[in-house]
Amino acid sequence: MKKDELKNIAETPFGYTLSLISGKWKMMILYLLSEHKVIRYNELQRKIGSITYKMLSSQLKELEADKLITRKEYAMIPPKVEYSLTSTGKSLIPILDAMCSWGSKERPELNCFITPSS
Repeated sequence: MKKDELKNIAETPFGYTLSLISGKWKMMILYLLSEHKVIRYNELQRKIGSITYKMLSSQLKELEADKLITRKEYAMIPPKVEYSLTSTGKSLIPILDAMCSWGSKERPELNCFITPSS
């Protein structure tokens, strides 16, 4: 491949990263898990607010399949399910922090979910 040839963006490290966190809800879910460490399904849904149960379920399954979060189910009635970040998921948080910092500079009247590290 020549240096000046364009690559399909999906086949780049940027494209791969974007495929893991793209969508309206995944970054919010990751950020909330970063803030709360371990969170139950209903609490996560309440904190996001406008997400449907079906969409939250779908997004959590995708994040779990991509090994960014873990799902721990307890054998009890009613069922108890908790979600937390994996080490791979935690490694994405500095990227989200950087996005939050950029947004704070561009729109200082807005606040991040959590205070960016650094």
